[in-house]
Amino acid sequence: MALAGLGAWSCNLADERLSWTSGVYELFGLPPETAIDRRETLAMYIEESRATLERLRGAAIATRGSFTLDAQIRRADGAPRWMRINGEVVCQADGTRLLHGMKQDVTDEKARFEALRRLAENDALTGLANRTIFEAQFLNRDRASPDLPVGALILFDLDGFKAINDRYGHLAGDACLQAFAERLAPSFPEAVVSARIGGDEFAVILGDAQAPATLEAKIAAFAERLRAPVAWQGHLFTIGATSGSAVPENPICYDAEALFARADAALYVAKRTRRRRRTDRR
Repeated sequence: MALAGLGAWSCNLADERLSWTSGVYELFGLPPETAIDRRETLAMYIEESRATLERLRGAAIATRGSFTLDAQIRRADGAPRWMRINGEVVCQADGTRLLHGMKQDVTDEKARFEALRRLAENDALTGLANRTIFEAQFLNRDRASPDLPVGALILFDLDGFKAINDRYGHLAGDACLQAFAERLAPSFPEAVVSARIGGDEFAVILGDAQAPATLEAKIAAFAERLRAPVAWQGHLFTIGATSGSAVPENPICYDAEALFARADAALYVAKRTRRRRRTDRR
């Protein structure tokens, strides 16, 4: 049990007196045989986990059933931990009702899962969402989804990226891509998705309705932020970006493919005319 990070626990439902094995004390970061009080123990759970635990526990007691929960706590030393709780209600021969089960430290398991999730959903170089997640999020906001509106779609292409790559190599180009991504987030804090969708292509989805003039002002402010030079191995690079954006007539009911085509067409026109940015105002 110790090697598996397991501990056994029980709670007398008559007086809510707790009993733990050493593994549970270790999980909570408390010295063995410390006097334990259920109210004090509950205070160590983060709010969301505490509320879920109380709901599942109450249902198990009411139905004489069982429950399983992954809960997050803060140990006595403040360190965050995840634990898997299994519990069931039993009645002993003398009529005493107990809620008892196992608790297991699953912090490392959660960390591995989160790392895999990031690899699956995020661009490894910039940390932004990847194209797969962008497309899934964009399409999920399509066709009458009132909880997931789209106020605007912005597409970006880096200017001069190929020249930097060709002259200084891919590591220099990577530094420029990372700098672009780092400056993107503070420029569009209301973005619901910021993604790298190609080599030097990026996309931003804004959830709130956007007036074209307001949107263009935000993009212009981002362009100014991009003017700050990128330092790399003694070199200073100046990066810029051309953008194309589109605003749906109805942020709740719209055609995602048509909106992307409009933004892409605006990007093409901006690149062809060298205007650096263009918004489709339809």
